[in-house]
Amino acid sequence: MAQPPPAQQQDLLVSASLLRKIDKLRERNIGKHVPLPQLVVVGDQSSGKSSLLESLTGIPFPRDVELCTRYATQITQRRDDVSRVEVSIIPGPNASEAHKKHVEGYRTDALSPDDFRARFPSILHEVNARMGIRMKRSPDSGYASDEFASDSDDIPDPSMSVPTHTPPQAGSVFSEDVLKIEICGPAVDYLTVIDVPGIFRTPTAGVTTKEDMVMVRNMVRWYIQDSRTVILAVLPSNIDISNQEILTMAEEYDPNGERTLGILTKPDLVTEPSAKASVCNIVRGKKKQLTLGYYLVRSRGADQCDAEFGRREDLFKEAPWNALPSERVGVRALKARLAELLGHMARREFPKLRKDISDMLQSAERERNSLGPSRKDEHEQRRFLSSIAGQFQNRVRQALEAQYAGDSAFENSIELRLVTQVVNLADAFSQEFQDRAALREFETINEEEEVEDVHLQGNSSANRILEFAQAIDPEDFPELESIISHEFEVDYPRDGITEWISELYTRSRGMDLGTFSSAVWAGAWKEQSSKWPTMSKAFMSRVIVAIHRFITAALRDVCLDPNVRDELWSTILDELLQQYEAGMAAADFLVAAERDAKPYTLDYHFNESRQRSRGERIADRLKLLSFDGDYRNMVTIEQVRSATEKKSNMEDVVEKLHDDLSAYYDIARKRFVDNVLNQAVNYRLLFGPSTPLGVLSQEWVIGLRADQLEAIAGESPSIRESRERLARKIADLTAAKDILRQ
Repeated sequence: MAQPPPAQQQDLLVSASLLRKIDKLRERNIGKHVPLPQLVVVGDQSSGKSSLLESLTGIPFPRDVELCTRYATQITQRRDDVSRVEVSIIPGPNASEAHKKHVEGYRTDALSPDDFRARFPSILHEVNARMGIRMKRSPDSGYASDEFASDSDDIPDPSMSVPTHTPPQAGSVFSEDVLKIEICGPAVDYLTVIDVPGIFRTPTAGVTTKEDMVMVRNMVRWYIQDSRTVILAVLPSNIDISNQEILTMAEEYDPNGERTLGILTKPDLVTEPSAKASVCNIVRGKKKQLTLGYYLVRSRGADQCDAEFGRREDLFKEAPWNALPSERVGVRALKARLAELLGHMARREFPKLRKDISDMLQSAERERNSLGPSRKDEHEQRRFLSSIAGQFQNRVRQALEAQYAGDSAFENSIELRLVTQVVNLADAFSQEFQDRAALREFETINEEEEVEDVHLQGNSSANRILEFAQAIDPEDFPELESIISHEFEVDYPRDGITEWISELYTRSRGMDLGTFSSAVWAGAWKEQSSKWPTMSKAFMSRVIVAIHRFITAALRDVCLDPNVRDELWSTILDELLQQYEAGMAAADFLVAAERDAKPYTLDYHFNESRQRSRGERIADRLKLLSFDGDYRNMVTIEQVRSATEKKSNMEDVVEKLHDDLSAYYDIARKRFVDNVLNQAVNYRLLFGPSTPLGVLSQEWVIGLRADQLEAIAGESPSIRESRERLARKIADLTAAKDILRQ
């Protein structure tokens, strides 16, 4: 035979290299992930598929109905220095690990072509047994008889001579496993075809059922649906093409007929001239057109001998077949076209195939990463939760140190800006306490003194954060209902403090000579500070809600699995509530310490303040008596004496009580606001050794029992199944990338 020109020879070598890679992908079941370029032979059981395959490959497929194809068969031919045939089994795409290991254990030694042809029927028996194919039914039970029990002992796999499992297909008539036959030799041209079980319409008693009919049709559909599959539709010439079911099935997935090639068999059974003319019109593309066209080949009947089979194509020398284009008639023309078609498809699809595999691998890795790390045992679960706790504490540190820059989580979330919320709340609390915490407004003795309120003025960002922190919907956090308060509004101080002190002194005075008793003092103090419990609890409630919001937002940020997040939340919630209660209790203690104890202070500003107030009172009176002098107001000594002497006991006592109460109130207010912030908020809720922010920590994770770990971080069966599925898929696609790089 003449050698092809160098350019064409190089092209064939490139195609063969690509096709070998594609075969390796098929062996790894990559076809269940991405479509692979392939030629798939489909047709009825009586269409002549076996004869066609023998013509194309030289494999003597048996004519015994008991050994007709029960599974897909991949036949690969490639050129090699040594002539040999090897048979193996590729597990089906849904095979269990046990069945996969079982069938992969079957492999013949390299057989010579003659030995292979002689042993092929027995090899099929061995393969059927290994796959678990049922060939006959027991007439009594309706189940398969163990026809191949003795054959399994002959399988060349000593390590599995006694199977330790039953394959899932045991008792099945058909299997998803694939029989692979690899034919090598110096004169062999590269070709790979896949033969699929033939469609049948009538069950065989004791062998096949209606369910088997449906299964075969589904298997055919599964193989022909892919866009990279060329459908080799085997059609007997003696049956009207319009009645060929396989063409109808092909049209479902190839409606334009662009990847379907028709192979007309059994022309020797066409006797009528009109029928022969109809077949010729089909081959010429005048009827039921397909882009890849039709080929006419001679099939062997079940009763033909080998000698007759060798002269099968002499028929095409006769009319009307001899008028057909030679490139469309005969096995040799068909085989050349299939090799050309497969090589062209491999070259065309290879870049797309490589991209598809790469894209699918990235998608699978992203999906696996979205599941988080594996959590199948205690060690993995503890490591997983420790990582979450570590990330959570890192968020806590950033939030308390206001390290927001460059982190998108903080940029997009007010909830995470915890310390900023607390500082703004504290500023607002301090200002509100200064403006509204007193029951009655103290007198302003020096009218020139004014307090400038610059609280958050002109800062829209701070105002926005403050408004968010102060906005609390009672329905948002029902778990906090028993801890926080929703009474946030308090009135401004009332007027008439002098009248109130006078009344208080009048109803409580004793036998005092121009003084007031400690009981009057304490009563006035406690009533004047009566808003403090409400206002401090409102402030603490807002801080607790800010912390609660932060914890939920931070947990949502560091734990992507909603199931784990919910379990974590429900596990730590009781301790969180206890910490909140401890913070609120600290604030209540500070309120009680200020209001219930006897008012007392060592602050020297107390005496300064009340003495200043009394001096201001005298100065106010002297201003009324003064006259203009040189550059200043002037009073006489007598006027000074008169201003300090002409006051009643009641007036003098009321003024002293007011000034003392005002001086002490100012000191106590500032001290209380600082103490609430430093002790109740900072120490108990934010920065102390035992705060709500420290509940979810790595130390807490270390202390969890195994059952607690499983309850919180254990994977659900569906997640575990998804993880295992993705692991297998990633392993397959990674191996596929390695194959394509070779």
